[in-house]
Amino acid sequence: MKGETVSIHPLAVVSSRARIGNEVSIGAFCIVEDDVTIGDGCRLETRVSIKKGTQIGENNHIFDGAVLGGWPQHLGCHDSCGDVVIGCGNIIRENVTIHSAMHEGESTVIGNDCMLMVNAHVAHDCRIDDNVIMANNVMIAGHVSVGRRANLSGGVGVHQFCRIGSYAMVGAQGHIIQDVPPYMTVDGLTSKIVGLNQIGLRRAGFTTEDIKQLKDVYRIIYHSKLSWRDILHTLEEQFTSGPALEMARFLATTTRQIIRERRSAPEKPELKIHNDSEEDVVKFRTNVG
Repeated sequence: MKGETVSIHPLAVVSSRARIGNEVSIGAFCIVEDDVTIGDGCRLETRVSIKKGTQIGENNHIFDGAVLGGWPQHLGCHDSCGDVVIGCGNIIRENVTIHSAMHEGESTVIGNDCMLMVNAHVAHDCRIDDNVIMANNVMIAGHVSVGRRANLSGGVGVHQFCRIGSYAMVGAQGHIIQDVPPYMTVDGLTSKIVGLNQIGLRRAGFTTEDIKQLKDVYRIIYHSKLSWRDILHTLEEQFTSGPALEMARFLATTTRQIIRERRSAPEKPELKIHNDSEEDVVKFRTNVG
């Protein structure tokens, strides 16, 4: 079923069982399989593959070589699998891959207004909330959730079943093996927490009072030396509203524990320069970190 004013390049292959909305553009060498739904106003550039059962909302722009709905990369997936559900207004850049959920009736979900940059990978059964940015070569393993307005820099790798909270910022090449609480910044070099994502919070409209509340929460979590049980109890008692409440709920439901704080700056590497004339070694401290 095709809507009105659909533009399909003659070199594209589009199943007659696909449901195509109005004002959709499908470029050369694209493949749209059976039971795919593409909403109004979507644009597919060249070589885009939309696999069976994938559902795409309105006004998404999908660039060259992207594969949406691919078979899960899991040895336990045999006869059938789930699908991919993508919201509206997303930008999905070149060679992005988003894999279907492992089991029939389940979905890998991408929200609205996200930007997935070149070569980003979202594995089976992930849930990506609205306004998330993933830079080039981000790798998201299976069953990961990413909260709204989180920002993952280039080359970040996320272990399966981890959660990244809303408004979190993960630095380039960070490796995430535990949960990242909401509103936090992770240093890519050490993969440790280095404070609140204050720039991101202010850009998102958080007030000075909101940020002050989150600083109080941060001190309780990372500087109070309370036990984990006492931290949760203190947060539950002291914060019943505002952004701190989301933080408390996130911490109360973690199963992988949370990333630790980087307590000191990383040691600055040394450059050893050999002086042939004097046959000695001169050491220089760099300004990295």
